[in-house]
Amino acid sequence: MSRPAKADGRRRTRAPGSRPPATRYALRALSLVGALTLWQLLTSLDVDVWLRFSQFPTVTDVGHAFADRISGPDYWTDLTDSLTRILTGFLLAAVLGVAVGILVARSRLAEDLLGPVLEVVRPIPAIALVPVAILLFPSNEQGIVFITFTAAFFPVLVSTRHAVRALTPVWEEAVRTMGGGRWRVLASVVLPGALPGIFGGLSVGIGVSWICVISAEMISGQYGVGYRTWQDYTVVDYPGVFVGMATIGVLGWLTSTAVELVGRRLTHWLPRTSYAPVPRPRAPRAAAAPAAPVTATATAKAEEARDEHLV
Repeated sequence: MSRPAKADGRRRTRAPGSRPPATRYALRALSLVGALTLWQLLTSLDVDVWLRFSQFPTVTDVGHAFADRISGPDYWTDLTDSLTRILTGFLLAAVLGVAVGILVARSRLAEDLLGPVLEVVRPIPAIALVPVAILLFPSNEQGIVFITFTAAFFPVLVSTRHAVRALTPVWEEAVRTMGGGRWRVLASVVLPGALPGIFGGLSVGIGVSWICVISAEMISGQYGVGYRTWQDYTVVDYPGVFVGMATIGVLGWLTSTAVELVGRRLTHWLPRTSYAPVPRPRAPRAAAAPAAPVTATATAKAEEARDEHLV
């Protein structure tokens, strides 16, 4: 006996025309392999057509440098330091950014007091605050965490503020009608309704945090992926530079994917749509005009015209 379909609509079917997951993963892997193959060909053949690929290390050179790096302890120390800095600053930015965003969106007093200061500080690039961090904090470690926090704080703040203000007031009125107070509205309406926008800001914030933490490590760090990449550049170790760049890219991709997966888990109640190519509708053919009914008068005229033609 077959099981009945779920009433809540959670059973998902693949849209017509969409590719199966295995095919999509194969295409993604193929794109990476194609990019690496093109890199290897351009660098091994010393192609110099405006862009000087002859100055680049080959993929095999970078692979050998990467194998040497992971066999030593410095690589894993740098990796641990960078992840610790990014996670500490990002988690602080996530908590404070969501809290301040909700406060500014829900309170006019908070908007009047905090809004001008936040809007003046927000356009300043986080990496430009490196001198401030050096003067303000007693250690470089705390300064780098501060730079990372600042980079992620404002994307989270702005997205949370816009998401809360976009909520329909009907939901809040319904909760208040049933006797719910301010905290009930916050827990039942504001936070769940703003979660999609909040995680959009978190996804942007984690990417900006990686940019700023690597730059801060290059300027004032002692350990970390950014620091090691800059040191490789100063000693003209270009394969080591590309090892650092690849490490940064993979770490950024993994952390961004983790944020998106958590967001999907917490917003599982949202309707999910998958892209499927929709065939373009064909223009309907013009219908043939209906034949005019043959009458006795028309028959008589036709016979007269034929007789005149014969004469």
